[in-house]
Amino acid sequence: MQRKGDAGNIKTFFTLLKAFIGTGILFLPKAFNNGGILFSSITLVTVSLVTTFCFRLLLQCKQQYNGGYGEIGGAIGGKWLKATILGSITLSQIGFVCAGIIFCAQNLHSFAVAVAKGPEPISAAVLIALQVIVLIPLALIRNISKLGGAALLADVCIAIGLTYIYYYTISSIKSDGMPSSVVLFNPDHFTLTVGSAIFTFEGIGLLLPIQDSMAHPEKFSTLLYVVMGLITVVFTAVGALAYAAFGTDTKIEIISNFPQDSKLVNAVQFLYSFAVLVGTPVQLFPPVRILEGQIFGRFTGKKDMATKWKKNAFRTGMVVLCALIAWAGMNDLDKFVALIGSFACIPLVYIYPPLLHYKAMATTRAVQWGDLAMMLVGVAAMIYTTAVTISQWAQE
Repeated sequence: MQRKGDAGNIKTFFTLLKAFIGTGILFLPKAFNNGGILFSSITLVTVSLVTTFCFRLLLQCKQQYNGGYGEIGGAIGGKWLKATILGSITLSQIGFVCAGIIFCAQNLHSFAVAVAKGPEPISAAVLIALQVIVLIPLALIRNISKLGGAALLADVCIAIGLTYIYYYTISSIKSDGMPSSVVLFNPDHFTLTVGSAIFTFEGIGLLLPIQDSMAHPEKFSTLLYVVMGLITVVFTAVGALAYAAFGTDTKIEIISNFPQDSKLVNAVQFLYSFAVLVGTPVQLFPPVRILEGQIFGRFTGKKDMATKWKKNAFRTGMVVLCALIAWAGMNDLDKFVALIGSFACIPLVYIYPPLLHYKAMATTRAVQWGDLAMMLVGVAAMIYTTAVTISQWAQE
């Protein structure tokens, strides 16, 4: 029998916010630049609605089958589906980690350039290497709850950063108006907007653990719908306001658009970079646990020092691998985010939930056709947006 959680509704509400609001929100202004202000706004709202619908399908399956996302997949579709779901979770979370490393390096680089006098003090590549030194000890922590204090501090830093973004962009639009380069639709790069929007709303890997932590899990759905509505407004406002303020000059990291000689901007850059850095081990935790389970099985390092150090070496290697991937994709962060959103996140949100629902819950012809239609949309979106993103990356 599954152990009942003890988290109340308020704690769950803020935990859900934490699951959805991270680095992805700061990539949205560039996504709006790629798609145009009207198209991107419609895309974000549409992605939110469809994502919420697919979350509901997964939660319905959860009512019949206990366990996490992978366990539900195994119970309904067998070992192959469990392995596929866990593989997608691993790939997407590694993508989040890499994007976070890039974001942190580039913003710390901007911070260093702004506060230092003279030649460029340190490169973004070196900052990626320095993050490895910080992240390796954190990655060796086995109990994710020990990272809770750092995660809470990260949330405070993120809230400060978002408050400043709203303040500055609204003030800029009031004083200078919208640039003439702002368009309703950008036909050249709009597909990047779709992938970035999906990346931003990706939190499905944490939904079931959060629900399991509740004292009254039957209230989870209502809280989820409230949070999804709230973050949709927040996300759309950040993307639209920042793009309306800077137009085609919108940079991949929106904070870089702000006055770099302002001490307040420098503080926001540092705080947000710190927030992303301390949140990275939490994002790395799921793929490390999944891969450790596949490699080491039931062997534990609690009593066997050899196994413990093998696991330590593996975790160290994972951090180094993420840093290398981040270094390779450093100059095209918006495309990197779009690629992860297209290839890794679309299946988790738009293909697997309707597939599970179709196999386990669809009792009428109408529901079956609805699940099949959602799966086809997910497959088509994954193939198209992934192919276009790779093509545009290769051309540039």
